[in-house]
Formats: sequence, structure tokens, C-alpha cells
Amino acid sequence: QVQLVESGGGLVQPGGSLRLSCTASGIIFNAYTVAWYRQAPEKERELVATITTRGSTNYADSVKGRFTISRDNAKSTVYLQMNSLKPEDTAVYYCYSMGPRGNYWGQGTQVTVSS
Repeated sequence: QVQLVESGGGLVQPGGSLRLSCTASGIIFNAYTVAWYRQAPEKERELVATITTRGSTNYADSVKGRFTISRDNAKSTVYLQMNSLKPEDTAVYYCYSMGPRGNYWGQGTQVTVSS
């Protein structure tokens, strides 16, 4: 059974930081490209960042220079370091893996940026 479990969300003030984690089980993790998506209320889900099996990264323009995606294959975990957070970053953040056994979503973790 494949599972992706996100953690690390919460409430943070504008300008603050959070680090999200996505830990996978049931797959050969280093064979999977992993992405973070987010969905704000009444908005479509949008791609935030991607990291390939070789560690190449891409970011949405709205988060470039503030967010960093990384992976630790030994721990089957992808991270999203989020700095200089803004109220418009408030959303549910989802982990998404793409690879040989198919594509999988995590259950999401809420990030709220508010004073």
C-alpha cells in the first residue's frame, strides 16, 4: 500500500517560516519525482515546486526565492522550506509523487499565514 504523509503545517505570522515534510511508504522513493501543490479556499490547486529523481528543482514564480524543495532518499522524505511567508501562501499543501508504480497524493497539511 502506497502512502504519502505530510506534516509540518500550522499557523505562522507574516514573514515567518515553516518546513513541510512528505514521507512516503510502499514505493521505491528514489524512483519518483515529487511535487508540492497547494489549494486555497475557492481556488484551483496549483503547483508550487517539483524535485526530480536527480534533484533538479522547479518553482512557481510566486514562491521563487522564498521556498526551497529538497529530498532525503534515505528517509523517503521530501521537504518544503518556506520562508518570508505571506498571507497569500495560506492554503492546504499537498504532496504528489509520480513514478513507475503510478501517481499518488498525500492527504494535505494546512498552512495559515496570519497575524
